[in-house]
Amino acid sequence: MTVAFDNLTLSQRVYEHLRDEILADHLLPGTELSEVALSKELAISRGPIREAMGRLAAEGLITMRPRRRAEVRSLTAQELIDAYQVREALEVMAVRLASLSRLEELIEAMAEHRAEGEAREFSAANVSFHELLCELSGNTKLQEVHHRLEGEIGRFQNRTPALRGSMDDSLTEHRAILAAIRLRDADRAAALTAAHIRVPAQRLQAALREDGPEQAPEPEPAEPARLSRA
Repeated sequence: MTVAFDNLTLSQRVYEHLRDEILADHLLPGTELSEVALSKELAISRGPIREAMGRLAAEGLITMRPRRRAEVRSLTAQELIDAYQVREALEVMAVRLASLSRLEELIEAMAEHRAEGEAREFSAANVSFHELLCELSGNTKLQEVHHRLEGEIGRFQNRTPALRGSMDDSLTEHRAILAAIRLRDADRAAALTAAHIRVPAQRLQAALREDGPEQAPEPEPAEPARLSRA
């Protein structure tokens, strides 16, 4: 299926499109991406595709190969744990710098999705909460690094509830973080944020100890394929 793009922002739109496909697991780890194939599929020149793939490689979502080819990157379980640990440090810093804004709206959205049993939508609002937290810190470098980590972790966000527990628990934790920010208790907000993010990493570490040699907690690599629109 051909995707239409605005020529004024072609590289950005290609980047966002491919990133969304990867994070949604429409392009599975191991899927081969070719500039030539993507150029034909999207009916655009190879230049914007090359730029977009360079950004995705910088974010750790794809690995560049010879002859203008790339592969959707796989993460080991340990790499995912490392990403959670760095994210914890970043968000602890962010919560100390953030001010109240749209965080309450996102928590209410999470509550609505929880009530309707909408796990995927709940997860999306959850991600938005943490991204906004970093945005409100006003620290651009923090936002850049956090954005990259969210990309790495993002492919597993639909599996995260199984690692961390119920939506009820997650919602309670978010509300506690916001309450501490509202009271300007930076130390408590930071401690609650660290504990909140640490849970899935701890559970993944426990699973590794039980299972033996680490395995990447993601789907089996797909065969080389054209861009999927599933």
